[in-house]
Amino acid sequence: MPVFSPTMTVMMKAVRKATRALIRDFGELENLQVSKKGTNDFVTAADLKAEKILIEELQKARPKYGFLTEESGEIPGTDESHRWIIDPLDGTINFMHGHPTFCSTIALERTHPNGSREIIAALTEAPVLNEIFWAEKGVGAWVEGGHTARRLRVSARTKYTDSLLCVGALKTDITSVNKLVSLQASGVRAIGSTALALAYTASGNFDAFMQGKTNYWDIAAGILLVKEAGGNVTTYNNKNDFHNSNPSIIAANDIMHGNLIKEIE
Repeated sequence: MPVFSPTMTVMMKAVRKATRALIRDFGELENLQVSKKGTNDFVTAADLKAEKILIEELQKARPKYGFLTEESGEIPGTDESHRWIIDPLDGTINFMHGHPTFCSTIALERTHPNGSREIIAALTEAPVLNEIFWAEKGVGAWVEGGHTARRLRVSARTKYTDSLLCVGALKTDITSVNKLVSLQASGVRAIGSTALALAYTASGNFDAFMQGKTNYWDIAAGILLVKEAGGNVTTYNNKNDFHNSNPSIIAANDIMHGNLIKEIE
């Protein structure tokens, strides 16, 4: 495993401090289940608290960088070539119901002189599951769990009948679900966390991930994770621009990705 760069060290410190707070709040949820409103308010507060920690820690280390966040929106920085893309709690519904499939995610985006933008560092942590996924451009993608670490590789499967595929949400991606079922995929899942689903696609646990509408802060880190794990990530119309409102996304190995693009044309 490569040594963390200064940037990744900053990201690791920030996300671990934020997820420690999330774990404490997650442990308190059992006492709040009797009140739906109380639970909603508590989860919102937990989300905002984690975001505050991430922003404070990242600003402390990189004071000139801007932010794009789920809760606070755009926070400009004096360094216009870098900004953090963060989602402190992806998988809110899972968190609210005491399910461990949620995560915090950070990506660092660089804007080049020609105006093009790319993700150069990414981190997604599922704290209750004790998994932390990270990638840097040109360095590869990795997952750490417990005391072990391994490099990520996307699945090599290309036949639908052998594949476990994932969609963003059964409710909103029902067209994609029906399409994948019609292809006789081995299985179709929705885990309730876009960022974590992309991390599992990068690790080969899912053979492909599809979502018709998402948010940039949910997918920014996952885009780099999948690419550095050898996969292909585009929108449904096979473009690489995810900055439009509610972009679609397909992530898989090259062959599976190409086949899925053809199926949804």
